[in-house]
Amino acid sequence: MSDALAHPAEAGSSAPPKPNAVVAVLALAGIVVSLMQTLVIPIVPELPKLLHAEPSDTAWAVTATLLAASVATPVVGRLGDMFGKRRMLLLSIVLLVSGSLVCGLADSLVPMIVGRALQGLAAAVVPLGISIMRDALPSDRLAGSTALMSASLGVGGALGLPAAAFIADNWNWHILFWVSAALGAVAFVLVLLIVPESHVRAGGRFDLVGSLGLSAGLVSLLLTVSKGGDWGWTSSTTLGLGAAAVVILLSWGWWELRSPQPLVDLRTTAKPQVLFTNLASIALGVSMFAMSLVLPQLLQLPEQTGYGLGKSMLTVGLVLAPQGLVMMAMSAVSAAVTKAKGPKVTLMIGALIVAAGYVLNIVLMSEVWHLVLVSCVIGAGIGFTYGALPALIMGAVDPTQTGAANSLNTLMRSLGTSFASALAGVILAQMTTDFGGTALPSENGFKVVMVIGAGAALLAFAVATFIPRQRHATPHPADGPTRPTEVGAKA
Repeated sequence: MSDALAHPAEAGSSAPPKPNAVVAVLALAGIVVSLMQTLVIPIVPELPKLLHAEPSDTAWAVTATLLAASVATPVVGRLGDMFGKRRMLLLSIVLLVSGSLVCGLADSLVPMIVGRALQGLAAAVVPLGISIMRDALPSDRLAGSTALMSASLGVGGALGLPAAAFIADNWNWHILFWVSAALGAVAFVLVLLIVPESHVRAGGRFDLVGSLGLSAGLVSLLLTVSKGGDWGWTSSTTLGLGAAAVVILLSWGWWELRSPQPLVDLRTTAKPQVLFTNLASIALGVSMFAMSLVLPQLLQLPEQTGYGLGKSMLTVGLVLAPQGLVMMAMSAVSAAVTKAKGPKVTLMIGALIVAAGYVLNIVLMSEVWHLVLVSCVIGAGIGFTYGALPALIMGAVDPTQTGAANSLNTLMRSLGTSFASALAGVILAQMTTDFGGTALPSENGFKVVMVIGAGAALLAFAVATFIPRQRHATPHPADGPTRPTEVGAKA
């Protein structure tokens, strides 16, 4: 099934890692990388002036990160399985620091886009960290630790927004990137000193053709989705890229099924537990984006609209920050439910909580505390789901495939977010209200997006019902020697 190489003897040749320290360092690395999601949000409106470029061009400072992350996540995850997860984790952090330094020195568009792309290449840190935990931690620590690591994606984004807004309001905007470079450097040193290298490896040859095909297909798809609104959904560019994405991804799938050592083992991804978990992840990605789009706009729109609250970006960050703390707290609850009932039940509970949060938002949206409450409820649901997803994936795949499998699952969530962005953009552009001669998204437009968010969460719940129940515990390499060609084969 694979050319996996496991070296238990080597794993025990050095002092065993301290689980608490390993978990803390990996979670910190995940939070630092997830800060890149919200780092530029406070300065996006100012980028045309800061970089002396057109608004349509400066939008690439955001798009470049999205595209780079989509390409890097599955590729780096597979390289981690083959050549060492800690090694690729360190490389990812180096790319993050390098990108931050480039942006910190940038005063024009091209270096800014290059730096943001380098930052996006670090996106595989969270799935790599989860995979390292499976290899390094005892099984009784795994559920809570992976839940915390997975939640770091949302925690960093939630806590980073108020910090970024505060820095942008009080200092030169370049400080944002110097701070992110410093945090990345700290994470690098801590990982180097504390996190052990996993000796569970797949070996073999890297599927270069598969990686190029997947990268080209994903870039074409994401450009179609993210830029279609700007280019026109019926423009030749949008339609051409969409058609190219379909042809390239179908050809890539054909190649992967025939490759002896594929980048993504499509037969493994077709297992019901993996397939339905990834489908649920896409739906959750759609659902989660609705909140990050609706709540900031409701907070910032003028009070004179009748539904806007007229608050600053810093206030937006402070309103959303408690969500990150709730997600972190819920990761422990998520782990407890997973141990008692299994990750399938945890995922279903989380999806229902997210849906309830959106229903609550439709009713409560006129006061700041309403939105704090809503963001915390949705954050609680996200904490549940983020904790369950890696447990479901790792319960169905070989230990030598966890990097690639977790990375693919992370990619599925990102694709869902991209689809939601395009859909919400169309809705809010069509459902507008006139405000002093300016078209603004209407209150009903926001409510429609909330309904879609709730519907997507309920869809994730429905899909999760098809995930098979696990009949036995997942083997953990940290508990003792394993046979890597067998582990997970029957999951």
